[in-house]
Amino acid sequence: MTYGFFTTVFSQPLYNGLIFLITLLPSADAGIAIIIFTIVVRLVLYPLSKKSIETQVKLRGAEGEIERIKKQFKDKAQQAAKIMQFYREKGLNPLSGFVLIIVQIPIIFALYHIFLKSGLPTIDPNLLYSFISVKAEALTINMQFLGLLDISEKSYLLALICAVTQYFQAHLLMPKPKPRQANESFKDNLSRSMSLQMRYFFPVFVFFIVYNLSGTIALYWITTNIFSIAQEWYVRRKFVVSDAPTQQ
Repeated sequence: MTYGFFTTVFSQPLYNGLIFLITLLPSADAGIAIIIFTIVVRLVLYPLSKKSIETQVKLRGAEGEIERIKKQFKDKAQQAAKIMQFYREKGLNPLSGFVLIIVQIPIIFALYHIFLKSGLPTIDPNLLYSFISVKAEALTINMQFLGLLDISEKSYLLALICAVTQYFQAHLLMPKPKPRQANESFKDNLSRSMSLQMRYFFPVFVFFIVYNLSGTIALYWITTNIFSIAQEWYVRRKFVVSDAPTQQ
């Protein structure tokens, strides 16, 4: 792993966290450590994710009002001003999802850097903090996930599971495409095309990407997908319940 600002600020802390988890596990199973580690990282990001999901749910619920504003005000500048006014009145921030993306980018790159460039299964002692103690004979990590699968190598099975979980995640996150209309605009056509690609093409694309990397990346991606699906379901369900009118 090369040294530098990115390694010191992002990769090294995450690398030490992963190695620390591995040393705590009785079997020192890297696969289990990656799953636990990914869940911990996602839990840290949960407040931002929760806010983003709630905003997206509200925005989907406001689509009818937004369409009414677009039909009422044909001038683009006036239309944009009215929509922004509507967002402010409802306390909505359409860009909240981008904040989460921006925060996650360095973390995601750092994790990929760890899994692909850190030299695993061999631990680099030069990257370990002084309080992370690893015995000389334990500098090689057990990469046999549950004693069955070598995650340091390519895995067709993990790549397939990754693609399937990616499909379900996209199916849950992406709104259903609107029925095709005769006077459909280019924007609506493009939106439908993008939605279909995210639902069906992207999982296939993910399969080939993950398969050509390694089992560690696949396991990380699978855990992320499953966590995202569970998080989306939980936040939506809780949001709908808390938003429901109380019975008198």
